[in-house]
Amino acid sequence: MAKKISKSLSAAVSAEIKSKFDLNKFKSSKGLDKNVKFKDQQWIPLSPAFQKVAGVPGIPMGHITLLRGHSDTGKTTALLEAAVSAQNMGSLPVFIITEMKWNWEHAAQMGLEVKLIKDDEGNVIDYEGNFIYVDRETLHTIEDVAAFIMDLQNEQKKGNLPYNLAFFWDSIGSIPCAMSVEKLKNNNEWNAGAMSTQFGNTVNQSIVMSRKESSPYTNTLIAVNKVWTAKAESPMGQPKMMNKGGMAMWYDATFVVTFGNISNAGTSKIKAIKGGMQVEWGKRTNLQIDKNHVNGMQSRGKIVMTNHGFIQDTDKDKNEYKKQHADEWSKILGGGTFKIVEDQEDVTPVLYDVEDL
Repeated sequence: MAKKISKSLSAAVSAEIKSKFDLNKFKSSKGLDKNVKFKDQQWIPLSPAFQKVAGVPGIPMGHITLLRGHSDTGKTTALLEAAVSAQNMGSLPVFIITEMKWNWEHAAQMGLEVKLIKDDEGNVIDYEGNFIYVDRETLHTIEDVAAFIMDLQNEQKKGNLPYNLAFFWDSIGSIPCAMSVEKLKNNNEWNAGAMSTQFGNTVNQSIVMSRKESSPYTNTLIAVNKVWTAKAESPMGQPKMMNKGGMAMWYDATFVVTFGNISNAGTSKIKAIKGGMQVEWGKRTNLQIDKNHVNGMQSRGKIVMTNHGFIQDTDKDKNEYKKQHADEWSKILGGGTFKIVEDQEDVTPVLYDVEDL
């Protein structure tokens, strides 16, 4: 009985204290009454074909987005579509190319505004435009990439770079950490540790903080993530797609798009053929939204990637694309008529044991 009375008295005292307590005043005294609102979500739009299959407008601004999959499955196509849109929106594309497969002609073909710098003889000697480009000439380690991203954001805060920044990194898993370079050994555990420390603890947090109303700019990180396929752990198990560079970026990413299949590319080529010559003008690939903490939409479907971006995997869209480029293909094939051939899907598995990497 005494315990019940004590408990009731304690609750009454607590209620009395709370009735006289001004929480807003307390938060104000601690500076906790402001900067709690996030900006309305905006998107970097991708092609109508991507939007149709993915069910989302494109790439979410102010977030970490991963584009992952095996080689030649559509990751770079998505990256370039996003870069072109970001540039058209007035954001500044920042290309971080550590895999060294970049092609300026392809970027321009996709719609990126690029100015050719030529010498007196008309030879192209450089490229310039409303973008920033860096590669392995200046960035040698994971730590270099992180420091570069942080430096640009610091310059932005100082007022020296008045743009929303859209970072495009191609790719995670293509560059070692400082210790791997120092020891002359590309150690996966060291690299994963560096990704966790440099990005998980620093860069990624700075990107998502730009979503706050208190930030004058909104920054976005879109990264291609190389993958490998782990063998099934048991006879009845299934192989797993694993991200190179560890899992830090997967955990921090709010939006992940996977291209191709788990254990292989899963693509099929679409070609124009005449005699013994052919032009590969498209490739059918699978597209899946594997993670979406922005609006929850998840979807899966097939899409066709071309040199000019994605198109829908329908006869109507493929025939329209064929009409637009038939003359170009005909010239390459020596003139005259040609036929369109679609290869079967490549399902050759590419499996690794962990110790093989």
